[in-house]
Amino acid sequence: MKRFLLYSLLLLVSLSVSASVNRWEAGNKAYIEGNYDKAIEEYTAIINGGEYSMELYYNLANAYFKQGEIGKSILYYNKALRIEPSQEDVRHNLAIAEAQTKDRITVIPEFFLHRWMRIVRNSMSCMAWSLLSLVAFAALLAFTLLFLLAAGIKWRKVGFYSALCGAVLFVATLSFAISSRNEMLTHDEAIVMASAISVKSSPDRSATDLFVLHEGTKVKVLSEVDEWREVVIADGKKGWTLKSNIEEI
Repeated sequence: MKRFLLYSLLLLVSLSVSASVNRWEAGNKAYIEGNYDKAIEEYTAIINGGEYSMELYYNLANAYFKQGEIGKSILYYNKALRIEPSQEDVRHNLAIAEAQTKDRITVIPEFFLHRWMRIVRNSMSCMAWSLLSLVAFAALLAFTLLFLLAAGIKWRKVGFYSALCGAVLFVATLSFAISSRNEMLTHDEAIVMASAISVKSSPDRSATDLFVLHEGTKVKVLSEVDEWREVVIADGKKGWTLKSNIEEI
């Protein structure tokens, strides 16, 4: 009975993978032929099946962009960058899509050290940083052993200073890996999906309108009350909007 269940599970997984591959190929074919509605349908079906990848989000974003759905394209470009932040093609296309949004928001200047750390972190994926941290840890162990076991003072010095460098590298790469992972798992950013929304002073339809945001603008979600979300934009302005007006990255 257990063997039958195992075979059944393997068959289901195999069929699921086969279906996803077929949809992926069908989506790519539709995109090349200019049938963007069909491409979006196929790519979305794969995502609804519980699968995702940088390439899938990127292709879906491109299809939405071709259809003129700027909000959706920006959403999926950002989703692609969450997985592979170092992809320059994605960043390039995202910049083109963002240039077509209506809102021009002045970004609050970022502390240079924080900006530098973010640029370095985004130069590689979470997986790449994790692998590099394992290499650094292995080097740390190897040079520690050299320091402990070497007979001559010269090699003990080499082992000590090399182990010290390995420790620094291990801590740095591990920190970047953890930060990148947290970035992937934290869903506190969203994209405005409606053509235009009024951001309120409180979570109430009758509250005062503070400012207006348009499709494609990125916001950060601070808190939630029932169907309302408190959001803040890049210049520091914040207020409340309905959950249905935005979609989390």
